[in-house]
Amino acid sequence: MSNLRHLLPSAGNLVVFEAAGRHANFTKAAKELGMTQAAVSYAVRSLETQLGISLFTRAHRAVSLTESGRRFHADVTLGLSHIRKSAEDIRARGRANSVTLAASTAFASMWMLPRLHRLRDDLPDIDLRIQTADRDLDIRTESIELGVRGGRPQDWPDYDSALIAPEVIEAVASASYIQKYGMPGSVAELTQHRLIHLEEPSRNACDWPQWLASANVNGETASRGLAINDYVLVIQAVMEGQGIALAWRHLTGRLIQTGLLQKVTDHRLETGAAFHVIWPKGRPLSQPAELVLGWLTNEGREISFPSQSPLQPLP
Repeated sequence: MSNLRHLLPSAGNLVVFEAAGRHANFTKAAKELGMTQAAVSYAVRSLETQLGISLFTRAHRAVSLTESGRRFHADVTLGLSHIRKSAEDIRARGRANSVTLAASTAFASMWMLPRLHRLRDDLPDIDLRIQTADRDLDIRTESIELGVRGGRPQDWPDYDSALIAPEVIEAVASASYIQKYGMPGSVAELTQHRLIHLEEPSRNACDWPQWLASANVNGETASRGLAINDYVLVIQAVMEGQGIALAWRHLTGRLIQTGLLQKVTDHRLETGAAFHVIWPKGRPLSQPAELVLGWLTNEGREISFPSQSPLQPLP
């Protein structure tokens, strides 16, 4: 065993070889592994040099495993699958009560954080890990149990889902802004105010022209105002009196209830989309993940915020 480190090929090269053999294509293997095609080719060449045998037959824009390559690929695939399964089992045992939830920064900070004390009270044995990103993570490949997505279930055919909250969008400002600039008398008057725009870099989000059009107002005449690419910062700017912004009710309901934000019109847009908890189809959830899933959906059903005024779309 003392010479095993020198006899065995590099683990990294074996991973590259497994992907290249499975795809029978270096370019596809490179895309899967996040490498360049040249790096894949170099890793395979290094492995062949160490073993002293050709593993692939190379033709113009095509590769195929040699007979020796096929036998070796079968053994490498089996060995790597055993190692992966063992690592997953060890990780699962080490995090017996741990659940990872992938969500946007806005959902994590504005929906989850105010409720964490209730989560700790209701599920005291659960270790919840919230993973945020500026894009929707592929929780299947990231080995994350639960995620939060906005849209419709048909948008995620490979995932099961459970409703948290419908998508309802309103216009809000701070008391200081209203005191300085006045309350808009109509949705149309909003186009003359300082509007704060969310420029979402990787997720589709309703913008001011779409929201105004839902009230039969030409949004192309709206003030550009301030543009920010992070929704948490958008709401922070509103509370600082910098302008009026669109508010997703499930995120800002508490701020409206406490008076930190005020709705500036009765108009609201109900898009028909909603925010859901999702998890990969065919992957059974652990018991802790089942408990967190139930808790999230119950919070979505049970908590509502009183309106400041009747909410009816303008004619």
